[in-house]
Amino acid sequence: MDNAHTKTVEEVYSFFNVNESTGLSLEEVKKQRERYGPNELPAEEGKSLWELVVEQFEDLLVRILLLAALISFGLAWFEEGEETVTAFVEPFVILLILIANAIVGVWQERNAENAIEALKEYEPEMGKVYRQDRKSVQRIKARDIVPGDIVEVAVGDKVPADIRLCSIKSTTLRVDQSILTGESVSVIKHTDPVPDPRAVNQDKKNMLFSGTNIAAGKAVGVVVATAGNTEIGKIRDEMASTEQERTPLQQKLDEFGQQLSKVISLICIAVWIINIGHFNDPVHGGSWIRGAVYYFKIAVALAVAAIPEGLPAVITTCLALGTRRMAKKNAIVRSLPSVETLGCTSVICSDKTGTLTTNQMSVCRMFIIDQAEGDHCSLKEFTVTGSTYAPDGEVYHDGKLVKCSQYDALVELASICALCNDSSLDYNETKGVYEKVGEATETALTCLVEKMNVFDTDVKGLSKIERANACNCVIKQLMKKEFTLEFSRDRKSMSVYCTPNKARSSVGKMFVKGAPEGVIDRCTHIRVGGNKVPLTAGIKEKLMSVIREYGTGRDTLRCLALATRDNPMSKDELALEDSSRFIEYETDLTFVGCVGMLDPPRAEVAASIRLCRLAGIRVIMITGDNKGTAVAICRRIGIFGENEDVSTMAFTGREFDDLSPAAQRDAVVKARCFARVEPSHKSKIVEYLQSYDEITAMTGDGVNDAPALKKAEIGIAMGSGTAVAKTASEMVLADDNFSTIVAAVEEGRAIYNNMKQFIRYLISSNVGEVVCIFLTAALGFPEALIPVQLLWVNLVTDGFPATALGFNPPDLDIMYKPPRSAREPLISGWLFCRYLAIGCYVGAATVGAAAWWFVAAEDGPRITFYQLSHFLQCGPENPDFQGLDCKIFESPYPMTMALSVLVTIEMCNALNSVSENQSLLRMPPWENVWLLGAICLSMSLHFLILYVEPLAIIFQITPLNLIQWLMVLKISLPVILLDEMLKFFTRNWLEPGKELENYKKKKKQKKKKKQPKKTSRMSCDQA
Repeated sequence: MDNAHTKTVEEVYSFFNVNESTGLSLEEVKKQRERYGPNELPAEEGKSLWELVVEQFEDLLVRILLLAALISFGLAWFEEGEETVTAFVEPFVILLILIANAIVGVWQERNAENAIEALKEYEPEMGKVYRQDRKSVQRIKARDIVPGDIVEVAVGDKVPADIRLCSIKSTTLRVDQSILTGESVSVIKHTDPVPDPRAVNQDKKNMLFSGTNIAAGKAVGVVVATAGNTEIGKIRDEMASTEQERTPLQQKLDEFGQQLSKVISLICIAVWIINIGHFNDPVHGGSWIRGAVYYFKIAVALAVAAIPEGLPAVITTCLALGTRRMAKKNAIVRSLPSVETLGCTSVICSDKTGTLTTNQMSVCRMFIIDQAEGDHCSLKEFTVTGSTYAPDGEVYHDGKLVKCSQYDALVELASICALCNDSSLDYNETKGVYEKVGEATETALTCLVEKMNVFDTDVKGLSKIERANACNCVIKQLMKKEFTLEFSRDRKSMSVYCTPNKARSSVGKMFVKGAPEGVIDRCTHIRVGGNKVPLTAGIKEKLMSVIREYGTGRDTLRCLALATRDNPMSKDELALEDSSRFIEYETDLTFVGCVGMLDPPRAEVAASIRLCRLAGIRVIMITGDNKGTAVAICRRIGIFGENEDVSTMAFTGREFDDLSPAAQRDAVVKARCFARVEPSHKSKIVEYLQSYDEITAMTGDGVNDAPALKKAEIGIAMGSGTAVAKTASEMVLADDNFSTIVAAVEEGRAIYNNMKQFIRYLISSNVGEVVCIFLTAALGFPEALIPVQLLWVNLVTDGFPATALGFNPPDLDIMYKPPRSAREPLISGWLFCRYLAIGCYVGAATVGAAAWWFVAAEDGPRITFYQLSHFLQCGPENPDFQGLDCKIFESPYPMTMALSVLVTIEMCNALNSVSENQSLLRMPPWENVWLLGAICLSMSLHFLILYVEPLAIIFQITPLNLIQWLMVLKISLPVILLDEMLKFFTRNWLEPGKELENYKKKKKQKKKKKQPKKTSRMSCDQA
């Protein structure tokens, strides 16, 4: 049934052809079940294991590696002689890497869809229905409930379907629907039609939504939607249709893979074409095909050299280390790539309740009447400190600490708060925090009583459990609560009838609390000190004007008026079963005072908002609460200025819907606050932000937040939130704190900077290897490096320093720079030239080291350059090679020299990567001790394969003597000087300290902002 909330109860009954007393017949139940199916969310059809495995091989880099492995395997199969075993090492290692990557990928994919399955925990198992086959209510499985069923719900029940309320069987019906709407307090329901067909879920006060909980009361209603047609079902459909966006890093690596594949293909073809003339050389036995295969093997080696095989492992390790650091800051990362995405976050869409605020209602202002004469009165206003349920706080008047026991009216006000109250405080020993037991507003009053301590109770020696309700217990010992007149919508108040504990008289006193306008209308007197003074029209207007001031403007407090009835009717005269007469008993009241409460902002949030502004990150509050409260909190925490016009920056969900699509897109650019929103609004806001290339972090805790959490680049769930929200998100805040997000963004930026360093480090290594193989092929030299050696360097020798670069210390001004663009390339034009220059040196030095042994080494053959470049023509019949043993071209020494130079240069390159542009003199290597350890480990492993017998045979190398090692160092160390020159050029001509100047300017601005302003009256924030 569409728009059931707009229909009257009779219209709903006639639509389903039922009435409250009988319900559906079994025949009708059968028809409805055939039409609508069972009342359960359909199981998600996930991808098969085979589909997931195939997906892991869609990455271009992975496909190139797979092709290289298959070709290597094919060539190894036809290998002859001693190299048969070693030839299989290369394809085997590559396949191991690919299998490991596929396993990790499949595991992550399997976890990703758990969010949809987690929704099932909000499906109730049982429901209570009235059907024609039985006269009384019957319990059935919730999956068997159909539209049209008459369902009964009571306190503690989970609502089994979307229900239109027909009758409420208690004074009030309160529903906790926070998982669906994000409202911080339970909602009072009624049965009247809500005429607006476009009403948001928060305004559908005559509807119960599947999965929500009954907090108080009992009611009967008609099921109007089941399974996928419920509000929770619509969320499930939206989640199922939301495709996960690839992170900026994944997109960049994809682009890098495409560029690399083109470069590899071109170079491989070029090497093959250059050497077509050598296909018939004598070394190949005069066979053109064998020559073609030989150079094909070199092309494969080139492909292996060009691909940084260690990159996936190093990235995973760096991100994993980042997640450990974040976990220490209470940010638990569920998806590794999202760590890096945090670094380019440009917009944070934050929920209000519990994230920007404490989600713990707290009284921060109150007043009593000081003096009254005629139509005039003066008030005594107090501010109360403390923003949580902890009973720690002080009461101030005009900035001075006051003792509440000295004010008779405050003693009476505390008595009303303690007695007209069904909630209490509880100390949770496991979490180490104070928590509410009952309603949030009533718990705030309980906490206020503890802070006021009107009877000067000694609380110093009490345990935290005893301290929770110590002062309330003292008041409750003085008066006995006889009965409660429950809250109702018409009178907007509740009251208790109490009698003195020690007095023999049964004449009691009524304590009343409720909405100020309703309570004050029923007051005839006011309390001034210990006296009772008539309430005049002038005094009433004064009271209401102060209450209006509390309820609007900067604070937008939730106000409660507190009053007493000093001479109520006797208990026996009250008809307690008729709730419509309660308003008659709550008349002739005496107004005592008023308290103003709010869900206060977290103390540290304002500083975090300022830091976001300095970092160029826009913060948008998105809440299910009303607009006035949302804007007030925005002003308090600095999202809006004190007197800033918010007409184009704050919208309700309805106002946003009324805009045209073009106006909505424009609104999202300027807006910093959205109130009274539904799940669809959050997803739409994320979509618009993404259309502007913004990287969005979205926070949420309820089921309603899950689609937006899944759609945003970074979904951030609250630790106290629902399982659905957590499984749909990339990150979980253990402490529900907005400031933790900002700390995580800072960590994400640092990780990205370090990641750039090691990606560039690995790429410069690969460029060197490509240049090396290209030069040997172009010059006609013997192989300087073989694929198994290249794999060793790429995976092991380079892997440890690359991982250690993830521990580089963050820049001091990391949060004083705007967010980097998600489209910013990993390697800019100038950086590419820099690393090309370094790579060319690496390649030339590696080939040069091998050539040195042939041409100039004392223990080498000392052949000519011509003989070296035409070694394939070596034979006894060739006069150019007369007296030369052709087997020297197969000596392991030149390969060992080349490999040793490559490894040593890479260690020097790792030192160069401590900072992108800073000299090693400014940022010395010991800034990152992990890097020094990794360099030592890599060199140790190189010595291991050189000097341990079986390994040297596999890698086709041999131990070097001291002279050869000295030559390795002479060839390798100049790379440090070359990079220092390039850094010097970058610092002085390309980036002459602009960022540092901006950083200093921002620091000066920050200092100016911190200068205190003079205020005449103490605000709630200061309190």
